[in-house]
Amino acid sequence: MAAYQPGEQPKPGERLIKLNTNENPYPPSPRVRKAIARAAGAALRLYPAPRADQFIEAASRLYGVPPAMILAGNGSDELLAMIFRATLDAGDRVAYPVPTYSLYDTLAAIQGARVIAIPLEADFAVPIEKLARARAKLTIVCNPNSPSGTFTPVRSLATLAKALDKRLLVIDEAYVDFAADSALKLLRRHRNVVILRSLSKSFSLAGMRLGLCLAHPEVIDALLKVKDSYNLNRLALAAGAEALRDVAWMRRNVERVKRVREDSARRLRQMGFEVPPSDANFVLARMPGRDLGPLAAELKRRGILVRHFATPLLRDALRISIGTPAEMNALFRALKESLEAGPSSGRRKR
Repeated sequence: MAAYQPGEQPKPGERLIKLNTNENPYPPSPRVRKAIARAAGAALRLYPAPRADQFIEAASRLYGVPPAMILAGNGSDELLAMIFRATLDAGDRVAYPVPTYSLYDTLAAIQGARVIAIPLEADFAVPIEKLARARAKLTIVCNPNSPSGTFTPVRSLATLAKALDKRLLVIDEAYVDFAADSALKLLRRHRNVVILRSLSKSFSLAGMRLGLCLAHPEVIDALLKVKDSYNLNRLALAAGAEALRDVAWMRRNVERVKRVREDSARRLRQMGFEVPPSDANFVLARMPGRDLGPLAAELKRRGILVRHFATPLLRDALRISIGTPAEMNALFRALKESLEAGPSSGRRKR
């Protein structure tokens, strides 16, 4: 079984501009830092709330979903693992479009599940009818998708949820705060829909590992059976609750990221890259027919990390997280110099 490969992290002492793991370039709310300081006292000797009550209550108020329909996790990755564990036995089918978040492959392998990988359309559109025809026990759509950043209309996801009937449809909305719509409304009409949210991206809390699962109470009850007793620590719970209470701070940061994202996509296209419309906090820059692995390596040599995936579907692409304007200007200077340096920065495929 192949292990999941997370994005590269700078080594101690390395000074790199980090545009490879889709973190928010701006800090979390000042209220979050104060909440962490308050939580870092004598109460640390006590176990945290096993059901993350205050965090879930804050999520309930923000999203208009009853607490009985919310489960908190150590990042949405833990919640994905719980869903796979609670849903799939060896030989069961799980379906999702590809390319997408590669952790799904690892989780399926752990369960011994059979993956139905359905290629995205040429414009990165999700093949809704093919996913419905797969009739998998579990279907997953990352929306906006990673690594493409493209968004599937909620009406299309509603069609898929209806076609799947009682089979679970997980909609992984890790990046949805950077988009204009959300599938959250589908929870009211489709008991088989599960929504995942992350506080790593829009709320600037990747280091705290906080995620939310929103689903019908029966689904939540099933997931509780496979949840660790105390899966979130006191500091993370305090940070998460306060972040959700200060949603205005998050939304201001999101708007800043979106402005830089649109400018970056324009500049990349001017340099000859193909860039699909992104509703996430990153862009996918492609040069069809060209292996961009050497270009990623050259950018690292110049002090900038971007993400290159050494898979056939993505060798011609770089996924670039949106940084601050200064970080993106540094990226474009390095890109220009690297591309002008010649073919060593990206070999043509034979």
